[in-house]
Amino acid sequence: MRQTTVELSGGPSTVAYDITGTGPGLLLVHGTAADRTQWQPLTEAVADRFTVVALDYSGSGDTTDHGGPLTLDDLAGQVLAVADHAGLDSFHLVGHSLGAVVAAQAAATVPERVRSLVMHAGWVHTDVRMDAEFRYWLELLAADARHGSRLFARTVPLMAFGPRYWESVDAAAHEELVHTLAGVLAPGTDRQTAVDRTVDLRPALGRITAPTLVLASAHDRLIGAEQQQALLAGIANSRYAEIDAGHGAPGEDPAGFAAKITGFLDERLMVDGAGVA
Repeated sequence: MRQTTVELSGGPSTVAYDITGTGPGLLLVHGTAADRTQWQPLTEAVADRFTVVALDYSGSGDTTDHGGPLTLDDLAGQVLAVADHAGLDSFHLVGHSLGAVVAAQAAATVPERVRSLVMHAGWVHTDVRMDAEFRYWLELLAADARHGSRLFARTVPLMAFGPRYWESVDAAAHEELVHTLAGVLAPGTDRQTAVDRTVDLRPALGRITAPTLVLASAHDRLIGAEQQQALLAGIANSRYAEIDAGHGAPGEDPAGFAAKITGFLDERLMVDGAGVA
C-alpha cells in the first residue's frame, strides 16, 4: 500500500492506493460503500500489460481525512493526486457508479492526460427519483448506526443485483451475503452517499475528449437508461456496451465485468500502439 497527502475543501487527507503491474497507467475508482479491493479481478486480468493503480477515496479503506462533508471535486482531486504520486503522466480511467462519476470529473479536469475512460453505471445528474433513493439510504445508515441493525446491507442486494443472482441463490446463502456486507461496507458510506446526491456532470461532459465506453447494466434498478443516453450524448467520443447484470455487476459477475472492460482497454492499447488518435 502507498499513500499520498491531498488537500480537500475541509482539510487534508491521506489517500491510500495499491500499484500493480507494468505498462501504461490504469486508474481504478470504486463505487459508494466499496473500496479498492473491488477491483481485484480486473487487476489480475490486466496487470501484465498495465500499471494498475486502485485507490480508496475518502470514506473508504485506508484513506483518512477530516471526517466532514465531501464534494465531487474533492474525490476527483484525490484521483489526480494519486496519479501524480504514482508517476503517471497519462493514464486510462475506469470507474463504477459514483466512481464512474468521479472518473468523468477527473477526465474533464485534465483531458490532455486521459487516454481512455470507462464509466460503468455512471450518471449525468441526480434527478428527483435518484435523490429520493439516496435519502432513503441515509435514513437506513442512520438507523443502523443507532440500533446496530443491518437495514442498509439488506437493501444493497435488492438494489444492486439482477435476475441471475436471485435465480442462483437460496435464502440461507442470501442471509450469509447480507451478514458479510454488513461487515465490509465502507465506514464513510453516508458521506459518499451525500456526494451521490449532488452529482451534476452537465458542465463537465463537453470537456471530456478521451475515447469513452459507457457501460450499462441491463438490470440496473438505480441508474435509468436515460442517464446512459445522456452520457453518450454529452461525451463526443463515446460508445455503448451492456452487461447482463444489475447495478452491482462487479460483485454479481466479476469475471464478465472484467472481460467487458478488458476488451475495451486492449483495443485502446492496440490503437495507441498503432499511433492512431
